Amino acid sequence: MNDGTPLPLGATASPDEVNFALAAPNATAVELCLFDGTGAHEQQRLRLQARTDGVWHARLPGARPGLVYGWRVHGPWSPAEGLRFNPAKLLLDPYAREIVGRYGGEDLFLGHDPAQPLQRDARDNAAIALKARVTTPLPAAPPGRSRIPAGERVLYEVHVRGQTRRHPGVPEALRGSYAGLAEPVVLDHLQRLGVTTLSLMPVQQRADESRLLALGLSNYWGYSTIGWFVPEVRYWSGRAGTTPASEFRALADAVHARGMELVIDVVYNHSAETDELGPTLSLRGIDNALYYHLRPDDRALYQNWTGCGNCLNLAEPRALALVMDSLRYWVCELGVDGFRFDLAPVLARGADGDFDPRAPFLAAIAQDPVLARTLLIAEPWDIGPGGYRLGEFPAGWLEWNDRFRDVQRGFWLQGIEGLGEFAHRFTASSDDFRRNARAPTASVSFITAHDGFTLRDLLSYNERHNLANGEGNRDGSGHNLSRNCGVEGETDDPAVRAERRRLQRVLLAVLLLSQGTPMLLAGDEIGHTQRGNNNAYCQDNDTTWLDWDRADGAMPAFVARLLALRREAAPLRSTQWWPAEAVPGTTALRWLAPEGHPMRNEDWQAGDRRAMAILFEAPPPAERWLVLLNAGTAPVGFTLPPGRWTCRLASDAADDEAAAQRLDATQTLAPGSLWVAKT
Repeated sequence: MNDGTPLPLGATASPDEVNFALAAPNATAVELCLFDGTGAHEQQRLRLQARTDGVWHARLPGARPGLVYGWRVHGPWSPAEGLRFNPAKLLLDPYAREIVGRYGGEDLFLGHDPAQPLQRDARDNAAIALKARVTTPLPAAPPGRSRIPAGERVLYEVHVRGQTRRHPGVPEALRGSYAGLAEPVVLDHLQRLGVTTLSLMPVQQRADESRLLALGLSNYWGYSTIGWFVPEVRYWSGRAGTTPASEFRALADAVHARGMELVIDVVYNHSAETDELGPTLSLRGIDNALYYHLRPDDRALYQNWTGCGNCLNLAEPRALALVMDSLRYWVCELGVDGFRFDLAPVLARGADGDFDPRAPFLAAIAQDPVLARTLLIAEPWDIGPGGYRLGEFPAGWLEWNDRFRDVQRGFWLQGIEGLGEFAHRFTASSDDFRRNARAPTASVSFITAHDGFTLRDLLSYNERHNLANGEGNRDGSGHNLSRNCGVEGETDDPAVRAERRRLQRVLLAVLLLSQGTPMLLAGDEIGHTQRGNNNAYCQDNDTTWLDWDRADGAMPAFVARLLALRREAAPLRSTQWWPAEAVPGTTALRWLAPEGHPMRNEDWQAGDRRAMAILFEAPPPAERWLVLLNAGTAPVGFTLPPGRWTCRLASDAADDEAAAQRLDATQTLAPGSLWVAKT
């Protein structure tokens, strides 16, 4: 063994050797431990002699890809100072490209004595610890992949396993895997819908929480990352000649071959090591005080702005480098086009805990020649102080807009939102996003997402039904703005079923025809139900697996019609903000009362007003478009603007009943309906 080099971090194979490097500036000694191919037996322990700027490094001649290794890191044990070094615990390299073993919740992983948490545990866990396997790099992802124009992008939030686990068209051996998601029958469906961008729920390798493991459950959603460079092995088909990384890359290539984008949900705000009573798997034992935000009043405790026990400290350059290197790896080797950042404000909190829109992480992304060109989506809230930051991320970022969700639910299902708030959210929430020259497409509009009711359940349940999660039905949001249409749960009542179907269609219509970037939850287009569970994060079973055999056969066609209409009607997907006053010779947006006159202050303020028209007026020969909506409980008559109007969509009509129908000068809309017409 010789000194090697401090960069790159992790294990880097060359034809005749492997270079190892680990950033642990507060450690007093570091040992590289080599194992047999199974990872069960430690065969050699090598103490590193070289340290450069806090990086321990060595080169091992004769080593090859396939070598299994882990780290033992020496240093003081002083939780009160944030120091939790324990060489009895073998540690996973945070730069691992492949992981051997799986965390099973054993207390042998604890760095502290289970009975005395402030004392170091002396038991050795090497036999069962997570280890890294040295890998051969994949070929670089093809450059110049097509980017979907902002105004044409339609996101589809999907779980790799849940999408195909019960799909009859996917070979059984591939169901629930990256290869299964890449099957033509799956991608054909998405293309028929009009989806442009797959947004995968977390696919970085996770370690499930010990509480869930004790209940026989797992963190199905995947928000418990431990391997930031490693595709989750549980979504690998295991086919001969493939690895999790190569199979994921094949998925990315298949998506790109369709002209679509691939985005992944990433968790850099916390790790699977949880709070001070959690396991020592990697970063905690490598350099706890460096990688995590610790509480200033008691450094034995962690800041918990995530609700998951800890927070990574991206104000530290070494922690920031880990994240940036991981992101570039997913783009350059695994082929993704962008990222959705879970609890993104945590990533921009400094040492003082305050959110900073010019934080090191956001600045680093903006100047990075690879990452600045990717699609960047923020979940703009966490549970820390001042954690709700909607609209405050930099230009170039998109953000999940939960206010769109809540306003549309309140407007259509509860009658508690007025026309003004509806109009504001329908046109992409300018008060939140029209700053720093950002476009309407910065607002990611959604009605449902993985967190909460599915669309079908939103109209079938007034209360959450989460007992299966093992938390006494206390978990999940109690503020759902849902409407069960008179019956809690499934029913054979034809009137209730008809009302639910009508409201599903109008909510899909307002989502997919509004300004901004729409996001559809996988399964909503086939009527998927989770039986009222609005927090199914730990349900890896038929609660969350889409049931394609019982799919609503008509709903996919309706979604496809909506997205075809969105592509046809340019004003409905404008990438520019509508001016307050019309500019002569350009398309203008006008708000009209049902009686046909422009909306007046009293119309906007009237609490009983639940209907209006939206006119996209254009100079000849351009087409004019008209949206009519009625969220009230009674039919409403509309006086249409002058012109020969043809109905292009009626959310309350049978699938093709309204297509190309010529409209009269006056038209009556049923309750809970939305129509689109053009001249």
